[in-house]
Amino acid sequence: MRMLINVPESVVGDALRGIAAAHPELAVDVKNRVVVRRDAPVAGKVGLVSGGGSGHEPLHAGFVGPGMLSAACPGEVFTSPVPDQMVRAAAAVDSGEGVLFVVKNYTGDVLNFDMAAELAEEEGIRVARVLVDDDVAVTDSLYTAGRRGTGATLFVEKIAGAAADGGAPLERVAEAARKVNDSARSFGVALSACSTPAKGSPTFELPPGQLELGIGIHGEPGRERRAMMTAREIADYTVDVLLDDLRPTGPVLALVNGMGATPLLELYGFNAEVQRALSGRGVAVARTLVGNYVTSLDMAGCSVTLCQVDEELLHWWDAPVQTAALRWGR
Repeated sequence: MRMLINVPESVVGDALRGIAAAHPELAVDVKNRVVVRRDAPVAGKVGLVSGGGSGHEPLHAGFVGPGMLSAACPGEVFTSPVPDQMVRAAAAVDSGEGVLFVVKNYTGDVLNFDMAAELAEEEGIRVARVLVDDDVAVTDSLYTAGRRGTGATLFVEKIAGAAADGGAPLERVAEAARKVNDSARSFGVALSACSTPAKGSPTFELPPGQLELGIGIHGEPGRERRAMMTAREIADYTVDVLLDDLRPTGPVLALVNGMGATPLLELYGFNAEVQRALSGRGVAVARTLVGNYVTSLDMAGCSVTLCQVDEELLHWWDAPVQTAALRWGR
């Protein structure tokens, strides 16, 4: 095993200590595993809380800050955080205007966030929940009932965060988040398996010269395996799958997301092919984001997320944001 770690048991805690050292604008509770923007709660503002298993960085802790999340709850690697973390986060960011939970559609996340919402409401915190289920690759998987929550989580957190920072009430922030999820679709491709610190070796076998189409962010199986394809072929396949499901009638946001081990040189080249494929199918791209944002440890590969936008969603996308992983307009 060649990993830049001490021991597998301390990976998440060590990473949180590193986040705290690098980002003094965040309040990082290493023991209880909660990351909060240091100025929370912000008077008159809805709080946004999300979280999930570690290993997908910068999701979610990297998106805590003005214009996005108020707090994030990291679990163990590929393991849901527990309700106590979520309740602590909600209490830390609640200004009296309520808290929105952004939940990726994985069974553990859904159950624990539901339980946390009940506990928070017992403490007098008004909570709304939005489920992200954008992955079109498969209907059910090892971790989910229904579609998996993947790249659209970034779009939901950014746009809902902008709505909250703009003073929108809880119901309106939740409505915006649901609108984004309903308008977004994702599809992922793996060129290699990922290795968890606990296992120290690939989580599944992908023979040399093959790729997996429709992979999940935990290494869940996709639709099929094929012999290695060119970037152009992968882009055409991916765009066709997304458009067949989304069927946009207006411009889209495009996220070309690396899975953790694919260099930007390749991602930008792949983005050129995605843009070509979308243009050739009559789809206008309003904004594009390229990089590693919703990852799967050291997996090589990528995902594409498209979200149809109107003027309001595009306004919120362009609104200022200042987080560890995403920042513009300030």
